[in-house]
Amino acid sequence: MKLTKEFIFPEISGEVHASTLLELDNDCFLSAWFEGTKEGRDDVRIRWAMRMQNGRWTEPGTVPSVDDLPHWNPVLFRLPSGEIALYFKLGRKIETWKTYESKYIPGQAEWTNPHELVEGDESGGRGPVKNKPVLLADGRIAAPASRENSEWCSFVDFSSDGGRSWQKSVEPVSSVDVIQPTIWESAPGILHMLLRSNCGSICRSDSYDGGLSWSAVYKTELPNNNSGIDLARLNDGTLVLAGNPESKNWGPRNRLNLYISHDNGEAWASQELDSSDCLEFEDGRKAEFSYPAVISLVNGGFACTYTKHRRTIAFVICKMPEHVRFEPTEGFLVF
Repeated sequence: MKLTKEFIFPEISGEVHASTLLELDNDCFLSAWFEGTKEGRDDVRIRWAMRMQNGRWTEPGTVPSVDDLPHWNPVLFRLPSGEIALYFKLGRKIETWKTYESKYIPGQAEWTNPHELVEGDESGGRGPVKNKPVLLADGRIAAPASRENSEWCSFVDFSSDGGRSWQKSVEPVSSVDVIQPTIWESAPGILHMLLRSNCGSICRSDSYDGGLSWSAVYKTELPNNNSGIDLARLNDGTLVLAGNPESKNWGPRNRLNLYISHDNGEAWASQELDSSDCLEFEDGRKAEFSYPAVISLVNGGFACTYTKHRRTIAFVICKMPEHVRFEPTEGFLVF
């Protein structure tokens, strides 16, 4: 199957990072990311663009801001009502993050003024922290969440009323720091999460009671350099994961891989998605392909976005009939 890549906008002089992706009708897509002079500065805002049927991206726009504080980690999700929600974090320090929600206004290419997702929350952020929520078989929304206070830990926020209110799950017991989970449901009530960690490996936890309880976090054989990952479960059950193939804590992000599993994450095959032989450029910026967002396409296949050198966002798409199983093959990238 052919996998094609493009860029949402030309490289900028500031920084962009932490993209999110949502499939719309008629081969259109929405993407969002944060953008400013540098991550964590007060001018960082949430930016967005739409990919039209003709394959062209619109000029990026800006989601209404909350105030003059850094905006972080947008996450797009289609609610059961059909509305498109965008969640993001706000705060100068990660441990003081608050989560805000804005909704897309159809036909106007605009967003509503953001409101706090869980009013009065002081925990360091509720709701999705980087990766997309999942609509479960029982109708609940499961949002992968985490906090970074004195310790890093992960949990899931559940909503049984279409996203109007949220209930925090228990936190899986972990002997290592884990954040930014990506989750999937392999069968009704059976949930799994893969987690970014500081131990050199992607970690995992499982729930067999719909998220009421979770297994202790355990290491997988997949590498992780303490950078973001994301996963999507395709229509045929195939798992498509993207992440950096490095195991050093805070190691380089100059390579990004796809990992494919046909057995619910027990075994994986890998394929390079992007890379650079250079670790650092003459202007001092580091080579970086990171923070992927991966989604399953309604009619088969998958798409993803990721950061390129903090200067632009790459978009990758692989369309295929539902009866064709995705297999990584040498040299399948088309630029």
